[in-house]
Amino acid sequence: MAHPTHPETRRSRRERATAAAPLPTRRELRERTQAPPAARGRRHPPSVYLRRRLIVGGAAVLVVAGMVSGATGIASLVSGSPPAAGGSAAVASGEAAAGMPRATVLPAPAQTAIPLGADGAEAEAAPGGGGAVCDDPAFREALESGSDSEAIAAAGGPEAFRSAISSGTAPCVDLRAADRTWVLVNKTNALDPIDYWPEPQARAEGVERTSGGHMRADVAAALSQLVSAARDEGAGEIGVNSGFRSYDLQVATYRNYVGELGQSNADLTSARPGHSEHQTGLAVDVVACDDGCGTIEGFGGTPQSDWVAANAHRFGFIVRYGDGDTATTGYEYEPWHLRYIGPELAGAYASGGFRTLEDFFGMPPAPDYAD
Repeated sequence: MAHPTHPETRRSRRERATAAAPLPTRRELRERTQAPPAARGRRHPPSVYLRRRLIVGGAAVLVVAGMVSGATGIASLVSGSPPAAGGSAAVASGEAAAGMPRATVLPAPAQTAIPLGADGAEAEAAPGGGGAVCDDPAFREALESGSDSEAIAAAGGPEAFRSAISSGTAPCVDLRAADRTWVLVNKTNALDPIDYWPEPQARAEGVERTSGGHMRADVAAALSQLVSAARDEGAGEIGVNSGFRSYDLQVATYRNYVGELGQSNADLTSARPGHSEHQTGLAVDVVACDDGCGTIEGFGGTPQSDWVAANAHRFGFIVRYGDGDTATTGYEYEPWHLRYIGPELAGAYASGGFRTLEDFFGMPPAPDYAD
């Protein structure tokens, strides 16, 4: 079947293309979370202030009711009698009235809050409400220091680290944190923060580029080693087609795909803003550059592609969207899309025979967005 980005496929589907829903830019995201200066000194009609007083008064009543209910529950525990019904509902109503913050500014689904096991079922909590890994002071210190390699080592190595996450016994490890090499971003997991911008960035030295080419500095250094090894081992020359793409650039990229292919087909080949691996600076699209650099669509089936599939893990990379894995990843086969997860985790990924990061971390498939 023709790839959905093939020119002829685009022309044949142009009439069915639908207009992209407006998506906010990074500036618009910030403006939505900050009150405009002019609004701070604005006076409202008396009815507005009266309504506010009523709301605040109602919230206060609910909070007091919650406190009374809590006291009643404690007294019931002491006396051995069951607590009166309605206490939990009162507290929940109080939280709603108090205006608890809500995510998200994009039409993105809610994030997974409960650790999931390898089969997608809810994992059993470890004794004490946490896991042995998260209870280890050395691991917590390494995790909080920002060193991913040290955190993995403190967990007992890459397989122990992976297993703790997969079993749901490592709740202190946030798979949505955009600055971590183990971040899992897909159609049900948005980046945190959603407009993340990686720093520092660099271009891979000694690597040809067809456009752009910036990425996280550690990723650029690893890619230089990968390209050099491919050359030395007779696989041929490898170049960069695309590296880091900002939130705003992904807004434009995604809109273009929707305009060309329609929403459903665009979602098979392009991520929505805030859901793109390219935004992390950890992803790079590569091309074969024997007699000039080709296109990403022409990368599959080349000696470079075969070598990358077998050896990318040596340098911390995996082929993120494998052939036949669309039902799990949500994207069509992309042999050119490499994702950096670091040499430790990439080694465990390859030796364990994993095909997707979702399976590697024991998370459920993410074939579609919620909306």
